[in-house]
Amino acid sequence: MSDLKQELKEKIITQLNLEDITIDDLQDDTPLFGDGLGLDSIDALELIVLLDKSYGIKLADPKEGRKVFETVQTMADYIEANRTK
Repeated sequence: MSDLKQELKEKIITQLNLEDITIDDLQDDTPLFGDGLGLDSIDALELIVLLDKSYGIKLADPKEGRKVFETVQTMADYIEANRTK
């Protein structure tokens, strides 16, 4: 699981062009939206694309997306449970 979280942090930073953020800055429990990393709705769409391309996961329900994208940990847990790639 720690390998998945590391990979996920790298992909989030690359996909969202977070130039001022390093993997060490992004903790497993840092909120991705709001007061944490401060991502917005456009970033959420990018994360949905990332899940689809990298892990074969399609998110259709926005409410489900809110839960999945809370932290790196919640994303990793969801990927572990639902990945097809």
